[in-house]
Amino acid sequence: MPTAQLNEARKASRLGAVRRFLGFVGPGFLVSVGYMDPGNWATDLAGGSRFGYALLWVILLSNLMAILFQHLCVRLNVATGLDLAQACRARYSPGVSRFLWVAAQAGIVACDLAELLGSAIALQILFGIPLIFGALITALDVLVLLALTRLGYRWLESLVAVLVLTIAACVGVELLLARPVVADLLKGFVPTGAVLTKPGMLFVALGIVGATVMPHNLYLHSSLVGTRAHGVTEAERREAMRFATFDATLALTFAFFVNAGLLVLSAAVFHHSGRTEVTDIREAHRLLDGALGTTLAGTLFAVALLASGQNATITGTMAGQVVLEGFLKVKSAGWAVRVATRAAALIPAMLVIGLAGEGRVEGLLLWSQVILSLQLGFACWPLVRMTGDAALMGAFVAPGWVRALGWISTVLVVGSGLWFLVENFK
Repeated sequence: MPTAQLNEARKASRLGAVRRFLGFVGPGFLVSVGYMDPGNWATDLAGGSRFGYALLWVILLSNLMAILFQHLCVRLNVATGLDLAQACRARYSPGVSRFLWVAAQAGIVACDLAELLGSAIALQILFGIPLIFGALITALDVLVLLALTRLGYRWLESLVAVLVLTIAACVGVELLLARPVVADLLKGFVPTGAVLTKPGMLFVALGIVGATVMPHNLYLHSSLVGTRAHGVTEAERREAMRFATFDATLALTFAFFVNAGLLVLSAAVFHHSGRTEVTDIREAHRLLDGALGTTLAGTLFAVALLASGQNATITGTMAGQVVLEGFLKVKSAGWAVRVATRAAALIPAMLVIGLAGEGRVEGLLLWSQVILSLQLGFACWPLVRMTGDAALMGAFVAPGWVRALGWISTVLVVGSGLWFLVENFK
């Protein structure tokens, strides 16, 4: 073949590969919004104000574990055509499947609680609406979401991308205003044993893990991957697995910078000025205005918080439908799942606001993330086990080093949760 024709053929092949990759872009970014929701705001602000940059390594480790688990979700669907919930129902007894469904549903409710409270706080900051009414207004977003889901996945993915860029732009501008010391920042990526000995640090670290590696995202991603054409041959399916993994890795890397940015912002503005107990999101908003010398900082903060809450609400609803249909084989209307999930989150929120006062809301936000962390193992364990099963996965069984990292990550998640229980309830 002449050189010119050969070059044209190579160019056409590269363009074809790019177009095929772009066909897989989307699910990773839909999943990534769960890694920068209001729960992350609460844990990152608490970690930065109390411990400075010391917990940046926890955010990095959590993000690497999230990338690994999302890759395993991709691998499972490409190999079997099943999402994680469907695979659990097929492999385990009805009793075990129902238990895993309850655990997954508890995680979705805890996540939805954080989204509801975060959006209500943002509405209060922006418009002065009392939290109790903001929570009720936010609960009605089920109607907006129902309209959006009827437009299809591509519309949802586009909306999510706009909201993610909004969050990133707001946090980026605030970091430029805060001007953190880069040398001190980099030290925060060095792991330290202080997390096990310093009072309160393990609690916040667990919250960061729970807010970053979100269990319902494992069920959701393993389902969303199935909306793309994997191909028929083994080579095509391996290519699909690579593209879907790359999509998730790009999206979660983006989420890492947002999460790390929030903690760095809190450390630079609050911790290093002696304000080590800024765990209230509303207090953080007020202090940002004074510390950064412009009201723009506080407004950007509130806009990004509202965007994160509404963004994560989309994936929470989708995950609820996936686990319900996958575990129980129940086909239910999206609005019914959304109403039930939001009602389960609204009740404790209203009780805390009404009985304990608005000042206890941030504590509830932190606890919602710790609950996510404590039940994360119930999603990670079956995922790692099934993707390492050659009889189920065939040629797509996870390599030994991937399985090893998966088990190490699962043990870390389960072990830290057990440590937390022992230390706080002994």
